[in-house]
Amino acid sequence: MFEIIIAFGAGLISFLSPCVLPLIPGYISYISGSSLNELISKKNINLFPIILFTVGFSIVFIIFGAASTFLGQVLLKNSYELRIVAGLVIIILSLQIIGLINIRFLNYEKRIQTNISAGVFSPILIGMAFAFGWTPCIGPILGSILVLASTEESLSKGILLLFFYSIGLALPFILSGYLIQRFLIFSKNFKKNINKVSKIGGIILLITGILIITNQLQALGYYLLEILPFLQNFG
Repeated sequence: MFEIIIAFGAGLISFLSPCVLPLIPGYISYISGSSLNELISKKNINLFPIILFTVGFSIVFIIFGAASTFLGQVLLKNSYELRIVAGLVIIILSLQIIGLINIRFLNYEKRIQTNISAGVFSPILIGMAFAFGWTPCIGPILGSILVLASTEESLSKGILLLFFYSIGLALPFILSGYLIQRFLIFSKNFKKNINKVSKIGGIILLITGILIITNQLQALGYYLLEILPFLQNFG
């Protein structure tokens, strides 16, 4: 499904966004309970807390997706109007990401500091705090996927979209913890390309918005299934 590819890609772009990528080492250090120097010197890093952290923010994002789809189903009687509004919202958010417009409240950034005691549930709770605290920062990207979820005809498809969005954000997070030395080098070198990646993501979302308005998104999805039949396994 084309929507799943978009959602997964949006998760990757969220990870590479200017307000998430630079903070990854700090989060990994905080979650693992070790300083960066200690993490770099370790041969084997305990990935379990990092995985639990990604589970925490995935839970929140999936709940957001379910709520968006449920609201969309409530408004199903006005499906044509919903599709047009959803497409327009995605286009506006994509223009914000590209930098062609500047809506101030979409640039709002809220960080939540946590003082949660150690334990199995601690990384999950920190991950949930991460999701709520940084949602405004990745708002245009996440918002586009939530709007896309609101146009899905079933709750399971809306949940699936946000599941793949979460996977797109979680996989590089876990890999960065496993390869912390290489990640620090990558992060330093990648900073100059962050804006380019954001713009590319914005353009993809812009095209998605246009496809939704013109009711061509499903047609493109069917075309992709013909070319890549294995995608049917995710439908």
